[in-house]
Amino acid sequence: MRFATFTMSDDPRERVGVCTPDGTSLIDIAQVSEDAGRPRWGDIVSLIAAAADGLPAWLRTLASDSSARALSLAEVRLLAPIPRPRKNIFCVGLNYREHIAEGEFAGEAGASHPVFPEFFTKAPTCVVAHLDPVPRHAGVTGQLDYEGELGVVIGRGGKNIPAGRALEHVFGYTIVNDVTARDLQHSHKQWFKGKSLDGSCPLGPVIVTSDEIPDPSRLRLTTTVNGERRQDASLSQMIFGVAEIIAHLSKGMTLEPGDVIATGTPSGVGYARKPPGLLEVGDEVAVAIDGIGELRNRIG
Repeated sequence: MRFATFTMSDDPRERVGVCTPDGTSLIDIAQVSEDAGRPRWGDIVSLIAAAADGLPAWLRTLASDSSARALSLAEVRLLAPIPRPRKNIFCVGLNYREHIAEGEFAGEAGASHPVFPEFFTKAPTCVVAHLDPVPRHAGVTGQLDYEGELGVVIGRGGKNIPAGRALEHVFGYTIVNDVTARDLQHSHKQWFKGKSLDGSCPLGPVIVTSDEIPDPSRLRLTTTVNGERRQDASLSQMIFGVAEIIAHLSKGMTLEPGDVIATGTPSGVGYARKPPGLLEVGDEVAVAIDGIGELRNRIG
């Protein structure tokens, strides 16, 4: 199943929708639930928490329910599927060997293959939706860059989760563009500030439930800038796969329903190109992952 968060042109309230099989429309879960006297969730994180042990049968069949009124995408405004995560977005750095190599080539001497995942976070205030503008932040950064990534959404919470059971804790998958201010990242000697400018975490357009993606390592990610392909990699190239990431991150720390994990970016980022291919106003970045869709944003 594919879940989205949206608003109507005449109603600013956030709604949770299920995408129809053809991907052209949504079914408003709250409306269907209200009409049938079923549980009603105010936001997608509440739905994820309630479905920690599995989605109810009626919800699983909703996308193909011919009696439910479908809203065309032209009638709605898509938000990020989790518009405001309840916690910082967890991120993994240096998770593709070729990306580490291009970092060394670009002058980051000393970068090495990590023995453990290198975690950092992005502030929840930086999340924006598919088709939303990403601010250029002129005067704050002169080196705005893209990083296409697979996003993991936790379903069942837990602590000290073994790798062999980790995928059971995944609700679904989405797309993340880990937009980065490279100069801030380097000058502050850590990654949080340069990764957390407003608008620097495009997320979406949907969450695809994990039953549709039993093996995320089989997916392929591509990133284009103004139609030019910059990144193209199999997710099997990750040094730490999804299960390992969850196992390491949850050691001594509780993961909760709705937590978002960005799993790292492959090679092809802008600052490592010769000459650099950093982002400017008007550039359009599109990150696509097989089985999930495409996340597009223009720099504004």
